[in-house]
Amino acid sequence: MSVAPDPAEIFDRAVEEGERRLDQSLLELVSTSFIAGFTIVFGIAALGVVDALVEPQFGAVAHIAGALAFGVGVVFLVVGRTELFNENFFDPAATAADRDGSWLLGPLVRLWTVTFVFNLVGGFLFALVFAVDGVLPSGTAHALGRTAEEIVRRPRRAMFASAIVGGALVSMLSFLLEGVNTVRSRITLAYIVGFLLALGPFDHVIVTAIHVFFGMLFDPRITYGTLFETIVIATAGNLVGGLGLVTFTHVAQVRGARKSNGSSDS
Repeated sequence: MSVAPDPAEIFDRAVEEGERRLDQSLLELVSTSFIAGFTIVFGIAALGVVDALVEPQFGAVAHIAGALAFGVGVVFLVVGRTELFNENFFDPAATAADRDGSWLLGPLVRLWTVTFVFNLVGGFLFALVFAVDGVLPSGTAHALGRTAEEIVRRPRRAMFASAIVGGALVSMLSFLLEGVNTVRSRITLAYIVGFLLALGPFDHVIVTAIHVFFGMLFDPRITYGTLFETIVIATAGNLVGGLGLVTFTHVAQVRGARKSNGSSDS
């Protein structure tokens, strides 16, 4: 049985992956970010379809069934190695921290900004395709609209706290993926995280924004102003949870361990 790598080995793997992500050409980054945006729509659509099918007979159980369906979308993202905002926090930050203390602020901002924008562009455009009358089964539009209503009706504080949890969860996926060596393990981790994200539901800005955009398409009470406010709050929470709670603490853990080992060697 293989032994799980220690945090230092995971960090070294993350540095290598982060170099690949930071060195992408603009065209490659735009393309992979756009692909990730429309890929996650499959999970959101699956959640809506399953929710609509299960809810009339089993009530609240439909939420669990929908979360189980949504996990497939995260599996598609991980297996396809596309670029999703927040999931790409840990690896590039590890690379920046490893390069002689240089945080490579410019490349990091470029990576995260382009990813964020084109995740949304890809997701919104593909949502328009799914919203064409007759594409989704009967009842799915109502289920997706209901989910969007539940998202936007929450207090701002609750949404921000939920986004902290969602940001930490998705960034933790990035860290955990560096600790496994098989495709099966990567699929399992991706599915579990996707299920937990939807089960909460906990806010990931791209997923939440697409949910709300679907709501706009099916429910005129949801406005562009509501969508913008949701994006701002969810982004802030994801940054706190993804960068603050997960990425920076794991980076600090490894740097601290290296300093301790250096002191003991001397």
